[in-house]
Amino acid sequence: MTRLGLVAGEPSGDLIAAQLLAGLQVREPDLQVDGIGGPALANAGMNLWHPMAALSVFGYVDALKSLPRLIRIYNDVKNRWLRDHPALFLGVDAPDFNLRLEEKLRADGIQTVQFVSPSIWAWRYERIHQIRRAVSHMLVLFPFEVDLYEKEGVPVTYVGHPLADIIPETVDVQMMRQSLGLNEAVAYSEDPVVAIMPGSRTSEIKLLAPEFLQAAQRFAKDYPNAQFLVPMVNQERRAQFDALLAQYPVPNLHILQADPNAPQAGRDEQTWPMSWKAMAACDVALVASGTATLEAALFKRPMVISYRLSPMMRRLMAFKSGQEGPSVPWVGLPNILSSEFVVPELLQDDATAENLANALLELWNDATRKAKIQQQFIALHHQLRCNTAQKAAQVIYDLLQNETP
Repeated sequence: MTRLGLVAGEPSGDLIAAQLLAGLQVREPDLQVDGIGGPALANAGMNLWHPMAALSVFGYVDALKSLPRLIRIYNDVKNRWLRDHPALFLGVDAPDFNLRLEEKLRADGIQTVQFVSPSIWAWRYERIHQIRRAVSHMLVLFPFEVDLYEKEGVPVTYVGHPLADIIPETVDVQMMRQSLGLNEAVAYSEDPVVAIMPGSRTSEIKLLAPEFLQAAQRFAKDYPNAQFLVPMVNQERRAQFDALLAQYPVPNLHILQADPNAPQAGRDEQTWPMSWKAMAACDVALVASGTATLEAALFKRPMVISYRLSPMMRRLMAFKSGQEGPSVPWVGLPNILSSEFVVPELLQDDATAENLANALLELWNDATRKAKIQQQFIALHHQLRCNTAQKAAQVIYDLLQNETP
């Protein structure tokens, strides 16, 4: 029997790790997997020592409050694996937890694989020294990361991005609009449909939603029949957003909120998160910087990327990272992956309602630019689509045949 240790710390990691595990089980039918994961991994046959939710923290304050619990969980899994070595340990994302754990395990002779690199190319490059000590093999999502790790002497394999495997190359926009409750006249009109995506965290809604809503108001002055789609991740964020919407009302605005018990992020359109449905249905998007920008690019949607941090958060990030801003000129993943400003970025003091509205209007009114952006995003999708789960499973299977850390 082959034993594998695994820690997945996020819902996205739980899903892709479950797909990876299914591929491994075909190659290793007697595989036993223990550690930390979520419902998808449990359904795939993993023995959960701790639920993935136990690692979830939201911001620095929550991290400090959760520290005793995280330390207990860390010590528990570390000591179990040090007493009884698995053939290989796989850490999926969650770098603060996993790299620290991997460093201890590898020092004791356990082969370690980290799936998803921390963004050292943007923040805290000095973490490469810990990675070199901790990781036997790095599996990366983006092509440019390969050169970085090869230069630093860390074995690495590019496996593509799992979102590029799940999100289709094309969608039926009219059908998606109708499924969201937009009437047939709206679904087939030539008036713009705009996705407004201020993020899923309390701080993001607080700092971004007022400017996003006022930008929508300004956009609607030029296009009175424009429709606005706003996906909400849960009822708490919706209540927070509704309070702001009362201050900054926007005509033809549709709030999209899914049943919290419904499965999400599957290949079937019915199980997509509401944010994906909004992207599939829109013409252009106003998006908070983060994974949503990559998702919008995979849906081939021209966008304006924006973000704001509170002064306290900026100081905390500068203190933790030792730098005032990212090491690359861009913050949005579509721009980082393209090494150019494919779409506009408006950050911090530049993220005013007037600037956001003007950027959206310029994008909507420039058909040539929109077409060019969509062609660049098609090429990006092809580059990132690699059958990630199967490719990663093959790398891990090959490493299992050679158990040298």
